Amino acid sequence: MNLSFYKNKKVLITGHTGFKGSWMCELLLKEGAAVTGYALEPPTDPSLFDMLGLSEKINHVTGDVRDLEHMIKVFGEAQPEIVIHMAAQPLVRESYKDPVGTYATNVMGTVNICECVRQNPCVKSFVNVTTDKVYKNKEWEWGYRENEELNGYDPYSNSKSCSELVTSSYIQSFFNDMPVAVSTARAGNVIGGGDFAADRIIPDCIRAAQEGADIIVRNPYSTRPYEHVLEPVTAYLMIAMKQYEDKEKYAGHYNVGPNEEDCWTTGQLVTLFCDKWNEVTGDSIKWIDKYDGGPHEAGFLKLDCSKIKRVFGWTPCWNVTDTMESIVEWSAAYMRGEDVTVVTDKQIESFLQ
Repeated sequence: MNLSFYKNKKVLITGHTGFKGSWMCELLLKEGAAVTGYALEPPTDPSLFDMLGLSEKINHVTGDVRDLEHMIKVFGEAQPEIVIHMAAQPLVRESYKDPVGTYATNVMGTVNICECVRQNPCVKSFVNVTTDKVYKNKEWEWGYRENEELNGYDPYSNSKSCSELVTSSYIQSFFNDMPVAVSTARAGNVIGGGDFAADRIIPDCIRAAQEGADIIVRNPYSTRPYEHVLEPVTAYLMIAMKQYEDKEKYAGHYNVGPNEEDCWTTGQLVTLFCDKWNEVTGDSIKWIDKYDGGPHEAGFLKLDCSKIKRVFGWTPCWNVTDTMESIVEWSAAYMRGEDVTVVTDKQIESFLQ
């Protein structure tokens, strides 16, 4: 993939203050894109967005995807050519606490972004980012394909299934007759340096390491398709670029996940973290199994990514071990007080090579 395509391209990203959004902004800036971000303030403190100083480097707009009137105004001013929609309430457990807010953000937010795209002929390429959890989970060992039934169980997963359906409706009702290419991307479990969210396994590991405490793992036997954040970020940009150039050939629905051998249990992942962390720092952290009886979450989840590999010749760059080494490198540098922009840029360059 030649990211020089993005030089001087006007790109609007929703959810740019989040973990994935911050990595995407930094990558696009390195390629010379003109980036507009539309999102709430960073969802965590500390945040990668603030650490990278991104509010000073892009057109940073504070806004809520539920506010259609404001979004239309921003689109009118920015006149984006490419739109990547990542704004969401992204946590399963939070969706049980606030189902109404989750649906409002993830469903009506998608309606609003689709409406902004519909009203602005400047947009030539639009990618809606959803999740691997959109599929009706049958707890089987095979990877879900793009034509499988959509029906997430919990409010988060179900709201993202609805987001897919909203996008499909807009494609059939409006976008097919417009010069805009539209795809959805269903990513696996994204991990990497700079994630400070609650109820995510790698941030939990880092916080425990900071405190010198045992890592609490609430379900070590759940299997997930883990991948470094740069895998989906570059895949989204690849899809947006290729469908910009050829709508008929490339627009569609795509799974973005690791190779099958990188679908690990949570316990295996945390064991790898402990091994790599202790090796680099000389610590002796460990994890303990402490199931907390929380709400339902899928136990076994894999993605079949043969379509994106076939259509684009795409393949993951880093396996889970490579990914964990990058996480430990980033997090150890952060804890030593080093400039994380340097580490982030170094990892971007290494990944692209």
